[in-house]
Amino acid sequence: MPDHKLRTAVIGVGKMGEMHARIYSELAQSELVAVVDTNMEKARAAAAKYHCQAYKDYRDILESVDAVTISTPTSTHYQIGAAFIKRMIPVLVEKPLATDVREGRKIVDLAKKNNTILAVGHSERCNPVVQAMERMEIEPRFIEAIRVSPYPFRSGDIGVILDVMIHDIDIILSLIRSPIKKVDAIGVNVIDKKEDICNARIYFENGSIASLTASRLAFRTDRKIRVFSQKAYMSVDFFKKTGIIIKADPNVDALKWIREKKEDKNFNPLTVEWQKLLKIEELQVDDTEPLRLEQESFLNAVKGQKIKPEVTGEEGLAALECAEKIIKSIQKNQWFR
Repeated sequence: MPDHKLRTAVIGVGKMGEMHARIYSELAQSELVAVVDTNMEKARAAAAKYHCQAYKDYRDILESVDAVTISTPTSTHYQIGAAFIKRMIPVLVEKPLATDVREGRKIVDLAKKNNTILAVGHSERCNPVVQAMERMEIEPRFIEAIRVSPYPFRSGDIGVILDVMIHDIDIILSLIRSPIKKVDAIGVNVIDKKEDICNARIYFENGSIASLTASRLAFRTDRKIRVFSQKAYMSVDFFKKTGIIIKADPNVDALKWIREKKEDKNFNPLTVEWQKLLKIEELQVDDTEPLRLEQESFLNAVKGQKIKPEVTGEEGLAALECAEKIIKSIQKNQWFR
């Protein structure tokens, strides 16, 4: 594609959609030409703020854009996305990719058939602390992820698994590159018809295990992950964008020293300041906005400056397939009211 600004648009200008519109209006490779929302008051307000046109119907912009972000309720992702992909217009769709695996597979197949870029908005993958984790190139054997927050008063058409846990599902699948062997999960719906709280345990073919907990009924926001491998341990706080890594070498030497000292009857292990013995490294993290990285990656892929966007349609589908296994496990365990 020639080196010119891409005509971009955002469909759905709720909280996330407006953030997409803001960033498109700021990026050098983008010219934000339209925002679309069934609520014209919202559309006009966003259009005035970001100096573009407002529309009520996405079909009105099918012939006038080069790339779009879809940030509408999940149940509309397939219908809207398919309309643009059929015209070979690249699409970035907010997570989850679709309502279910059947629709997700259809839109991925449609993108392949039309040779059109399909990206999925798993923005947490673009969190600088996650990218710092991936640069460490460790092979996880066990991962524990916790993602809880107060009730969001949005995303009422999906449960906590497709709303928030899917972020950690995507990250875990990017770290543990192995087929899923089995999923065990429990969950309960308290406010909505779909689950509000869930814990899932994922077993992989290579022997790795992941434990995920998600809730949208917590008192405060907490988004953390711990990664255990044979060579290192990592602890990451997505919310604070901080993380540490403790490598086996040279910390094994500290353990050997303690074992040797234990043979000395005058040695009291309670006097050992364990944290001072360990060599703890902080992950090197910058302060780049994840959504900005996500959109830059998408547009660079559209312009041919990058092989693929940060999270492809196929990766979004894999996360959706895993999420569906978790939902089915909950239903099998009869935890829904």
